Amino acid sequence: MASKAPITRKSRPAAGAVAVAACLFDAAGLQEAGAAPAGRVLMQITPAGDFGPSDGRALDVPAWRVDAAIAARVIAAHNPAQPLVIDYEHQTLHAESNGRPAPAAGWIHALRWIDGRGLFAEAELTPRARQQVQDGEYRYFSPVIQYDPASGALQRVLMGALTNNPAIHGMQAIDLTAAATARFNPTHPQETDVTLLQKLLAALGLPADTTEEAALAACAARRAQADAALTGLKLQADANADAIVAACNATAAVIATPATPDPAKFVPIEALQEMQASMATLSAKVQVREVDDLVAPALADGRLLPAQEVWARDLGKANIAALKQYLASAQPIAALAGTQTAGQAPAGLDQHGLSADERAVAAACGLTPSSSPPAAPRPDATPLHQEQHP
Repeated sequence: MASKAPITRKSRPAAGAVAVAACLFDAAGLQEAGAAPAGRVLMQITPAGDFGPSDGRALDVPAWRVDAAIAARVIAAHNPAQPLVIDYEHQTLHAESNGRPAPAAGWIHALRWIDGRGLFAEAELTPRARQQVQDGEYRYFSPVIQYDPASGALQRVLMGALTNNPAIHGMQAIDLTAAATARFNPTHPQETDVTLLQKLLAALGLPADTTEEAALAACAARRAQADAALTGLKLQADANADAIVAACNATAAVIATPATPDPAKFVPIEALQEMQASMATLSAKVQVREVDDLVAPALADGRLLPAQEVWARDLGKANIAALKQYLASAQPIAALAGTQTAGQAPAGLDQHGLSADERAVAAACGLTPSSSPPAAPRPDATPLHQEQHP
């Protein structure tokens, strides 16, 4: 990425949004005598605290930012087994578009934090790049950084380049010190290494102020989770990541394609549904019969009035226990249970329903009972007729 090019965003990873910027720092003062036997030197990547560009580019955050805690996470994210490339003028980023080669000028093997000064790279330069810097052909180091577009916090160092276009406010001229050991140059007493605990906290994603006890508890919890996963997947304790992934995929495949069920233990869903429908029909018939057995006697003995029959049947369908409770407490009405003479005509009445006194009155009046059962009386008709005498 050119030094004056605007900040570009990379595709967003699963962990969250990120942004990438190329920054330029002074690399003057490279001394052959200060290099380690392996040719490694210290090159400043960022200053400490908030920093920004001096080349006029627009930022999508107030400033880029790095401190000891942020640096610990960045250092933990660096993989020393895959050194980061240092090229010339960020040609690696432009090779696809301009078609020119992108030879390496060196490699970043490790990252270090120096209190009060910033983040540094332990770099190995090629003989050609070292000579070019010594001859003044290149003076500045330009890292490509990944940062959080919400806060500006540094997240990763992606690569770097030798260039001649500085673009960062507040940068010191870099003292490229030999880095053959884990110690920094003793002329800088404020320099300190990132501790193992800080690296551990960053790797676990824990706050920088987490205590050792809490960090150990977090490690124990992660170990318990890992052991549970290995046990569930039936893997040995030394199973690597590939074996775990393969076991997970195999388990997922089994879940996605279950075995054919044993017909002796399972029935088709259609048969089950048909049986459920038959059971429901039978249950409904039994319920209707039970309601009939309760309502009919209650109507006969007067515990239910005819007008209550529909209500009683609906209650029985909804709650047979409630109907039983009601009928158990209802009192029969004797007048509705039948006639007082049990269906027999009252004593002393003839076949026309007339008593002896009534027959005597009729005879005195010259009237005789009708040979047929009397009809309902009408205002203009008499139930008896008068015989004609000579």
